[in-house]
Amino acid sequence: MTQPHQRYRHPRYKKKYKVTNWSSYDRSLVNRGDITLWLSEEVLQSWNDCPEQAFGRPRLYSDLAIETALSLRLIFKLPLRQTEGLLRSLFKLMNIDLSVPDHTTLSRRNHTLNIKLKRMGSMTEPIDLVIDSTGLSIHGEGRWTRHKHGKRKRRGWRKLHIGVSDGLIVASHLTDERVPDGSIAPNLIKQAGSINALTADKAYDQIDVYQAAIDRGSIDLKLLIHPRTDAVISASNKAALRQRDVHVKSIKEDGVLVWRRTSGYYHQSAVENMFLRYKTLLGDQLRARGEASQQVESVLACNILNHFRSLGRPRCELVT
Repeated sequence: MTQPHQRYRHPRYKKKYKVTNWSSYDRSLVNRGDITLWLSEEVLQSWNDCPEQAFGRPRLYSDLAIETALSLRLIFKLPLRQTEGLLRSLFKLMNIDLSVPDHTTLSRRNHTLNIKLKRMGSMTEPIDLVIDSTGLSIHGEGRWTRHKHGKRKRRGWRKLHIGVSDGLIVASHLTDERVPDGSIAPNLIKQAGSINALTADKAYDQIDVYQAAIDRGSIDLKLLIHPRTDAVISASNKAALRQRDVHVKSIKEDGVLVWRRTSGYYHQSAVENMFLRYKTLLGDQLRARGEASQQVESVLACNILNHFRSLGRPRCELVT
């Protein structure tokens, strides 16, 4: 059993890292505050390039145009009407003779967009995947209404599941708050492709998650899923549980903190840092109200974070 004193770790013994490319990383952080805004020729040329429809009124704006407008909305945290005004002023400054979709068009087209997660760079080799989930609040009654009229309705929220590798989001899925984390893990693993390692917390300590990782994993797959508090060595001889049994035995013999340090489980902080970036840069709530629109918004937000990451990132090394 893990003793209480084994859970405490003095800050003196924490690992320290230093940034080796501070000069270039510092410039990239400064450039993130640059308010110069421009639209590429690709966006402008395809602004009104819409495929023919068999039924209904022809569309005036392409999917890329709507995606661009909604991305600007997320970056600057604007309502739809102010997003329309931002685009109008931008086109006026650029002296571009193009119409701008109004806020009702943006709202209507939001839930019909087929947005895919953009993976930066080529990932042909198996990746080290870290998965987790976080809560994002949705539209509902505010604090003042609940204080004045009582608890009439609970404020809802959605659960965003993501998979992170090398500082980039490679898989994402938005679900209802009641969906268990373990049931979404196979979907994230499938999106990520071939994996070389999987790191996750106790919520993913399920046989289906282990099996999905093995199906998509390389020959030397490393599974670092934190066993539950009451975990015991499995009586089954399934190959998917062999690494788990080794972790359970190590925790019982040496304690959970020793296992976390020696096994490399603290790599799970990569996904926690990604959630911090998400909520710091884009906010901790979903602005869209419909479920389909919220799904589109979450994918757009992940694409924005990946693009920010590609502009500049720190390179760290361990200080000995």
